[in-house]
Amino acid sequence: MTTNMTMKRILVIEDEAQVRNNIKRILELEDFFVIAAENGRIGLALAQDTVPDLIICDVMMPEMDGYEVLEALKQNPSTATIPWIFLTAKAEKNDLRQGMELGADDYLTKPFLPGELLKAIATQFAKKAALDRQIQTKLDQLRSSITLSLPHELHTPLNGILGCAEVLIEDYGVMDDAEKLDMLDGIYTSAKRLHRLTKNFLLYAQLELIASNPERMAALRKNRDRAHPRTLVQEVATEIAQQAERTADLTLDLPDLTVQMPDNYLRKIIDEVVDNAFKFSTPGTPVRIVGNLSDRTFSIFVMDQGRGLTPEQLASIGGYMQFDRQLFEQQGVGLGLLIAKRLTELHGGELTLESILNKQTIVRIVLPS
Repeated sequence: MTTNMTMKRILVIEDEAQVRNNIKRILELEDFFVIAAENGRIGLALAQDTVPDLIICDVMMPEMDGYEVLEALKQNPSTATIPWIFLTAKAEKNDLRQGMELGADDYLTKPFLPGELLKAIATQFAKKAALDRQIQTKLDQLRSSITLSLPHELHTPLNGILGCAEVLIEDYGVMDDAEKLDMLDGIYTSAKRLHRLTKNFLLYAQLELIASNPERMAALRKNRDRAHPRTLVQEVATEIAQQAERTADLTLDLPDLTVQMPDNYLRKIIDEVVDNAFKFSTPGTPVRIVGNLSDRTFSIFVMDQGRGLTPEQLASIGGYMQFDRQLFEQQGVGLGLLIAKRLTELHGGELTLESILNKQTIVRIVLPS
């Protein structure tokens, strides 16, 4: 039997020859391309080589049972998301739970009717199609947001650099040293903004790749580097407050301990969250940073009394998104908070945000201690 690009490929792993051949015939009559394996070891190799669209696998097999095959395939990013249906002669809850915890999508108890098999397959393909549509919609939204906002954000600092450079070139001979220094300062400020934007853009793309790759995520979490929040937060927050000329607005209350995260990642999280707190609150209002240790987790609260967000805006937070840009010409493409959230989650933590419009915003960062 030959296959074509439109046929769905189904791998059947079953050690009983009669059951395996019956399933193969049923599926081929429905125009599926069927790959058959008589035991778990062969099935594992075939799954890795062919990456089928769906796997039907017996639970109890010699040499390598279905649970072991599933667990091995979940470790490989190319096979981790393949829909999986277990075949079993058992229907005990413990067996069902074990398979589901490993990532199985459905169970069929032998013996089963052809209609039951085909319905289970159709259900899994429908779920996969819905998930693919959801992912595509998110990608389209992200692409649209990038298309609309990124050119503007790139042009703004570039225009600053080009404008100041042009003035320097044309009027250099008639400008005094103070005017030249002012133009150079404008170039430097715009270049720093452009540099931060491009670094955030590249970091965001890198973090999304890590989040979608189980191997990369596992490697990241195995890193045993530890950071000291009190020293780091004080250093980062003080620098931001000084740049905003608001050192009197900043208060810090943090215990001395360590968290399981590389120093540079924690620095990035704090930098983005505290920068937002100062950027979106007015001088003379407090920015408080408080730490709390409980149940082997460390929580950092960053609180400001700025303009806040509506519940709808909170629910819509995402990359390349800004709110009320026509009213507030803030810098950046809305990546900072999303980067901080993703970094926190990738290290087994959680970042949440509570806000009351025109009153306050509280960002809570929870990290393993």
